[in-house]
Amino acid sequence: MGGPATGGYLGGPPNVGGPATAGYAGPPPSTPPPPGWRPPVHVRTPPPRQLPPQDMAAMDRSEQRAQQLTYGIGAVVGVVLVLLMCLLCSRLLF
Repeated sequence: MGGPATGGYLGGPPNVGGPATAGYAGPPPSTPPPPGWRPPVHVRTPPPRQLPPQDMAAMDRSEQRAQQLTYGIGAVVGVVLVLLMCLLCSRLLF
């Protein structure tokens, strides 16, 4: 068994070709790249474009139409649910 320095691991399966190693030695050393190893970049980004103007009155009108549609659909669904509840309750009572 391995000692406390190796955490009980000897580096390979037992009895497989040769002596056991002392443990993991870590990754191989690396050398940092030399300074300026990247090519120079000379790309100029264009300035941002001007956005088109917004028509606030038209946006308000479309939001009001969408809100009216939502309320209308909700009212129809509410009426259908009330009718279904009345139908179910009448079937249970009679």
